[in-house]
Amino acid sequence: MAKMKLYYHPFSSYSQKALIALYETGTDFEPLNVDGPPDNPVMQELGRIWPMRRFPVLVDGERTVLEASCIVEYIAPHMIPADPQAALEVRMLDRFFDNYVSTPQQKLVFDSIRPSEADRDAYGCAEARRMLETSYAWLEQKLADGREWATGTAFTMADCAAAPFLFYADWTHRIDAAQFPKVLAYRARLLARPSFARAVDEARKYRHYFPLGAPDRD
Repeated sequence: MAKMKLYYHPFSSYSQKALIALYETGTDFEPLNVDGPPDNPVMQELGRIWPMRRFPVLVDGERTVLEASCIVEYIAPHMIPADPQAALEVRMLDRFFDNYVSTPQQKLVFDSIRPSEADRDAYGCAEARRMLETSYAWLEQKLADGREWATGTAFTMADCAAAPFLFYADWTHRIDAAQFPKVLAYRARLLARPSFARAVDEARKYRHYFPLGAPDRD
């Protein structure tokens, strides 16, 4: 039987979200790194599979799975609890990390690489920073009950999302230690998780890609 194929970039936060599930489950797969010129062979192959050329994309035989959350659920269905209410909480936190941590963080990064000051969006960036501050505050309260992971004692799809998004968010808009100690402690637990630590280590050589300057602390 042919291995699953993952089209991804090691430094991509959404790719890391999928990688965590693959590493957590010990899934055997063929990693296809899209890094290189826009017309490199792997990217061309990805374009034939998915014209948007967005990644990660998982190919398992005749099945193609798009989007990181769907890949996590496909690879590791146990990361979604069987209980409907618990499953709802996991999916809600997954969407929170995608929409209210990753989206504003990426807004700030993408704005920084625009070619000139005239092309930049100061108002939008200020809004993105406010959203991150609000998200950090909301998550701080969510973690106030002493939970180890996003939804309690179990490592779930929500933590697959939280790990890379909080990782890069702290680089982009620092998580204040005095205001958000529980968020920082949670981020540290995620960094210590072997599956995410592996993804972080594999991406170290790409840190020069980070336009805001990758700090040395992680």
